[in-house]
Amino acid sequence: MDKWLSIVGIGEDRLEGVAPIGRSLINQAEVLVGGDRHLAMVPNDSRPRIRWSSPIDDSIQKLLTYRGQAVCVLASGDPMCYGIGVTLSRRIAIDEMTIIPALSAFSLACSRLGWSMSEVETLSLCGRDPALLNAVLYPNAKILVLSADRQTPAKVAQMLCNRGLANSSILVLEHLGGTKERILSGTAGDWNHTNIADLNTIAIICSSALLPSRSPGIPDFIYQHDGQLTKREVRAVTLSTLAPQPGQLLWDVGAGCGSIAIEWMRSDRRCHAVAIESNVDRLKLIAQNANMLGVPNLRIVAGKAPIALQDLPQPDTIFIGGGLTVPDVVDTCWRSLCAGGRLVANAVTVETEAQLFHWHSQLGGELTRIAVQRAEPVGKFLGWKAMAPITQWCVIKDVD
Repeated sequence: MDKWLSIVGIGEDRLEGVAPIGRSLINQAEVLVGGDRHLAMVPNDSRPRIRWSSPIDDSIQKLLTYRGQAVCVLASGDPMCYGIGVTLSRRIAIDEMTIIPALSAFSLACSRLGWSMSEVETLSLCGRDPALLNAVLYPNAKILVLSADRQTPAKVAQMLCNRGLANSSILVLEHLGGTKERILSGTAGDWNHTNIADLNTIAIICSSALLPSRSPGIPDFIYQHDGQLTKREVRAVTLSTLAPQPGQLLWDVGAGCGSIAIEWMRSDRRCHAVAIESNVDRLKLIAQNANMLGVPNLRIVAGKAPIALQDLPQPDTIFIGGGLTVPDVVDTCWRSLCAGGRLVANAVTVETEAQLFHWHSQLGGELTRIAVQRAEPVGKFLGWKAMAPITQWCVIKDVD
């Protein structure tokens, strides 16, 4: 199909800064699409205009009705950097589009600060949960954040203080690339700037603090739980066995407080997970832990397997931490798993261990016994206290 859709990035220098090919696409368009700010840059004429609305899917559906005509979307900066280009590329084939980017706010910020883009954590809080920031916090991290509005810097400063990072440096870069460009600076603990433009980018240099690592095996005390927690050492081994890969989807069946699903998602921002749990109180704990550890997009499903597994997207990997003795749970998980997918299950009791022996005899795979001892006080001395041993089964579904 012909390239009927163009997406043109516009910076703070407005249309004057758009490359000639971009201006040509705007001028030749039969339909213009964008936010009020961008559409106002183009003189009024008789061409139809589509303004982004909420939910944005409604606007996209309207845009698609003009397929085959010359449609031009006006975007901010680089449309493929947390922009509308990413959203549209999920609905429209790239061979139907022409994308003309401007410099992204991240590129401009790095040029002003002398930061190497390859050494910087980046995220957008435009229409996204601020808790995402928690996933990229570590000592001395350099972070660039696209703000939702003028209130975002204060929210970020408060979040840093809440995590013990009050000494972190914050710089707010306004109107990057335009005549009103300005940089405000301070620390999270004393942040008091209120006269801030809506169009701003936040640069953070984290101070040193004790923060959870992104490696598997976050300390147990980090989690809110009622005792149903896969302990740190077992969790680290289990995540290693699950072997998360970017973009893959995990089902965490019998999720407890959500630690396995959360650390799966923390392994890479492109990883996805569904936590299935029937206990109402634990559902709340999962949500609290997911927000605190920076994965607010963890999907939480209330209900018991196997019924709760119906209509979920097909997983690449499944972890069964609870419900092994419930009829049809393993059968349903195995049928649902994609070809080449991996199923891992942990058993503590004799009854659940027997289930693993049965399924190992049916489907093969590997059985592993995990036994951990921790040193604890015995009077004036230390003694070894054994944790309950775990039997772990791992099996990979044949591609055939």
